[in-house]
Amino acid sequence: MLLHADRILFPDSTGPASGWIEIAGDRIVGTGLGPAPGVVDEELDGVVVPGYVDVHSHGGGGASFVTEDPDVARQALAAHRRLGVTTMVASLVTGTIEDLERQVSCLAGLVESGELAGIHLEGPWLALKYKGAHPPLLLADPDPAVVARLLAVGRGAVRMVTIAPERKGALESIRLMAANGVVAAIGHTEADYDTCQRAIESGATGATHLFNAMAPLRHREPGPVLALWEDRRVYLELIMDGVHVRPELVAFVMATEPDRVVLVTDAMAAAAAADGDYVLGELPVEVREGVARIAGTDTIAGSTLTLDRAVRNAVAAGVPLAQAVRSATSLPADYLGLTEVGRIVAGKRADLVVLDESLAAARVLHRGAWLDGH
Repeated sequence: MLLHADRILFPDSTGPASGWIEIAGDRIVGTGLGPAPGVVDEELDGVVVPGYVDVHSHGGGGASFVTEDPDVARQALAAHRRLGVTTMVASLVTGTIEDLERQVSCLAGLVESGELAGIHLEGPWLALKYKGAHPPLLLADPDPAVVARLLAVGRGAVRMVTIAPERKGALESIRLMAANGVVAAIGHTEADYDTCQRAIESGATGATHLFNAMAPLRHREPGPVLALWEDRRVYLELIMDGVHVRPELVAFVMATEPDRVVLVTDAMAAAAAADGDYVLGELPVEVREGVARIAGTDTIAGSTLTLDRAVRNAVAAGVPLAQAVRSATSLPADYLGLTEVGRIVAGKRADLVVLDESLAAARVLHRGAWLDGH
């Protein structure tokens, strides 16, 4: 299949350019600028970008990844895929170790089948003070033996773990994760600056939703925010929904660190679904006007964001389109070592999104096949 478009975002470009993409099976086999080198099968109208890569999402479409039923997880996956997310990492929340083992085992099957790109454990090794939407009685110090047990249950599918580095056993657990090729991400933490530096030296390479659920940046106590922001070995997750972080701050961080910001959704079941009452893990959640909060509180409980909206919000805040797209495609792929996705280049998986003039996902190509069947 030979495709041509007047606006394609190729790797390292500063903006869309006219060009072509050749696809065979589920792979991109050739790309280039200018006229196509043969008979074009389809002329695409819109901006063609790589398929989006969401590495932190708890669900969507009325369904949650916190499940032992693979069909429920598939429902959440399908809701995001329709909006351009062709690579998804499923995030879990704090539960009992036994519940997590069953959930990880279920989702690992979807990773092995190629439906999911990996599993993210967000909890239970988090700080009580910055627990967010996690049940406080189940939070715990990370026992490296338990960490190893969950990684083993995942059969290589666990790609990332969020951890508060001030908890007992955290640094040893971070070293264990790094040794097993698992990204240790600092988050839900009240750690001070020095402790976060030690965690990074131990192998942590990620910041789980920077600014949210962590000690704030203060002039005498810079805490985790500065430690994570200043170290170029660390990727910085940001939730660009206009609720979690002020858009101007997101745009500023993206301007200062254009190669490190990863846009994530932190979506829960209400993403790509209606307002209403939901459950996140064990906690009841109320979604009103698109904002999710633990029932009866002001505590934000994930988001209803989808990655296509995150890109649009970033552009509306002044981020160049090419940079916003990179933060939703190649950078998250690099963050978790997902080498087959995130760029329009020969050898990568044939995942594309065609954006309309409003930057909404008009068409989605997943593994070489259009979702609309055309």
